[in-house]
Amino acid sequence: MHTEAHDLRHHGDAEVRDDGSALVDLAVNVRADTPPAWLRERIAASLGSLAAYPDGRAARAAVAARHGLPAERVLLTAGAAEAFVLLARALKVLRPVVVHPQFTEPEAALRDAGHSVDRVLLREEDGFRLDPAAVPEDADLVVIGNPTNPTSVLHPAAALAGLARPGRTLVVDEAFMDAVPGEREALAGRTDVPGLVVLRSLTKTWGLAGLRIGYVLAAPETIAELERAQPLWPVSTPALAAAEACVAPQALAEAAHAAHRIAADRAHLVAGLGEFASLGLRVVQPAEGPFVLVRLPRAAGVRHHLRDLGFAVRRGDTFPGLGEEWLRLAVRDRGTVNRLLRALDQAMALARR
Repeated sequence: MHTEAHDLRHHGDAEVRDDGSALVDLAVNVRADTPPAWLRERIAASLGSLAAYPDGRAARAAVAARHGLPAERVLLTAGAAEAFVLLARALKVLRPVVVHPQFTEPEAALRDAGHSVDRVLLREEDGFRLDPAAVPEDADLVVIGNPTNPTSVLHPAAALAGLARPGRTLVVDEAFMDAVPGEREALAGRTDVPGLVVLRSLTKTWGLAGLRIGYVLAAPETIAELERAQPLWPVSTPALAAAEACVAPQALAEAAHAAHRIAADRAHLVAGLGEFASLGLRVVQPAEGPFVLVRLPRAAGVRHHLRDLGFAVRRGDTFPGLGEEWLRLAVRDRGTVNRLLRALDQAMALARR
């Protein structure tokens, strides 16, 4: 169990803040060209009722219906990030374990809440796939992402469900699951896995990172515990309007279409990156999320040269289990990818000098 220091609070938005705001953004995993006009209009229409306190009942019912669940199994949150804080503060756990490399906020939230956190580090030589035997039997909280940020690995639902134990809370972060065609391997909506808590985000697919909206799916008693740890009116009226809109049938159809487009664009990106194999670049495959993780020589230098060439990418060394030779690239449209590949060719040549 490694606990070497990483900057757990570093996220992709740091790459495009301030002087990076003019860069082509491949560092943040929010779908480009979002939110769509129809969604902006729905959010804008909610502004007329800002004088009233938010009423989350309709949005909660809509999310529950989308997953075929009763409303008491749903908690709306200010993005998935709030859910991690609620879990860390509300649940009485003695041995939390976070499976890395993954989104660092769950561990940061647990540490901030005073927990001592154990890490299970998945290995590059295993393709960063889950080895269930690596998770300590006495862990009473296990956190894993699916598909995992930053590795883009999609773990089999059966393998994750197999981590469930009596007395254990199993938290599966499905923030990027709606970018997977057919949402295969999803656990959202399952009620047969004891202790299961599924987190979903609506900010990635719909471009709502600035609005903060996500939700938790869990047993009613877990939801009640988390709700007690929430402040009053935690989700704003515009965010509630967005939640209701994003789980409507036409929105789900649009997200499903986007998932297929992301898969095609990702295949184009991975094929293009394959051209750099002779220079030592490796892509973690099969990639199933809206981003890919690559290992390459002199990655820090390449990242800086890419910035000079107008592209922001995500450094990998802030993720436990990864070092400074790793970069994460968001999937973008073919034209953007082609420009990135040309810039990468230049950046790798400059880094070799």
